[in-house]
Amino acid sequence: MPGHEQLPVHQRDVLVGARLLLRDLHQRSVLLGARGSGSSGTASDSDAVPRTGADALGVVALNVVHPGPPGAEGSYPYESTAKEGTRVRLHPNAKTTPRGRAGLVQRVTALGWTMAQAASAAGVSTRTGYKWLARYRAEGTAGLADRRSSPHRRPHWTAARQERWILALRAGRLSGPAIAYRTGIPRATVGNVLRRHGVGQLGPREPKPPVQRYEWTQPGALVHVDTKALGRIAGVGHRIHGDRATRVRGIGWEHVHVCIDDATRLAYVEVLATNQQYDAVAFLARAVAWFAARGVRVERVMSDNGSAYRARAFATVCHALGLRHLRTRPYTPRTNGKAERFIQTLLHEWAYVRAYPTSTRRRRARGPWLRYYNHRRPHTALGYRPPITRLQQVSA
Repeated sequence: MPGHEQLPVHQRDVLVGARLLLRDLHQRSVLLGARGSGSSGTASDSDAVPRTGADALGVVALNVVHPGPPGAEGSYPYESTAKEGTRVRLHPNAKTTPRGRAGLVQRVTALGWTMAQAASAAGVSTRTGYKWLARYRAEGTAGLADRRSSPHRRPHWTAARQERWILALRAGRLSGPAIAYRTGIPRATVGNVLRRHGVGQLGPREPKPPVQRYEWTQPGALVHVDTKALGRIAGVGHRIHGDRATRVRGIGWEHVHVCIDDATRLAYVEVLATNQQYDAVAFLARAVAWFAARGVRVERVMSDNGSAYRARAFATVCHALGLRHLRTRPYTPRTNGKAERFIQTLLHEWAYVRAYPTSTRRRRARGPWLRYYNHRRPHTALGYRPPITRLQQVSA
């Protein structure tokens, strides 16, 4: 049989309590037997021989305190009340849990233990045991849960009238120090009130506009173009080793040009020397030809307001290719969100996914990754299917 230190805590408590109870019953039975023989000279077998073990308790030993689930026969009369109210963090030095308190109450109310024995088995004082018993009798199992330690009354709490005054001034977008100066209330008190009501920081003057999602149903009806600058590589950089002091400076930049179809998320990517108008124009022509080779006729192209896309050369090539050029509103990149999101995916899964020794090695890895993106990578907006699947579905 394993030693006491190898048993679970609740079983050790049961064992200690049961032994205390057996010893007490044994002493009482011996005393009763002595008294019976001294007074009448005869005694029954039940008085002369003390009962020990399970017979002394009158119950089956395993059913003294059953460690089964709450509500089962013989188990602790406790069920979790986490859904009934605010969840309270358990005190780190608490000797009992709600289930342990339920076990204490079960021993006293259902099993006939004395409070001293039940409290000793639970490792708490008798006073604490009576406290939990009183709560159980007053509130039921809900009374065995932890309570907040904050006082019921706060004589020095900020008056409700002052809190309303502070919040009204905050609604007028006054800062905390300005509110304290105008009301004469200490700045610390003003700060506490603002944080308590969730307005510790001033929000934007105008709420964010609602997200308006759109998606063209026909492939090629709209493509998004954008660029992203990448620093050239002359060795492992700070994004990998984390030491900005050893950065290689002055080696220049290269620019990733992306074109993604709105309906299918099919993407075309090139890495060019600049993001100027001539590279942007040549990239657009090659992208339109790449989509045409896959049966997609591009009708519209959307870009931001970069200088390359506002240039006359870009307008000329759009007219020559029969494209309608759409530009986003100034300072609203979310309008071109599909290109912006694709660039983030491209950076995380290709450009910065590993420590490339040179820029050439990174450019060589672009082609295999792009094929993986278009043909195998699951896309959330497409029901976890690759973009080529959407193109095949629409074409069929």
